[in-house]
Amino acid sequence: MSLAVAAEALFVSPLQPSERPTPAEVEAAIDDSLRSFGGPTGCACWLAAEYGEHPEVAAERMRWALELTTH
Repeated sequence: MSLAVAAEALFVSPLQPSERPTPAEVEAAIDDSLRSFGGPTGCACWLAAEYGEHPEVAAERMRWALELTTH
């Protein structure tokens, strides 16, 4: 799975930065999002909608998602 797909799936998951998720929780959240949203394309669509509706917080959440998926 690519970094972009993993980050997008984590972005649309209900997991929150304040939960300080473990690597196993991050992996489970990614898998759950991919299943729930219909794969990478579905996650990308939800991500785009969130950026459109909440641009003020979307960039910060994506930075968090990218940070967790690169470690």
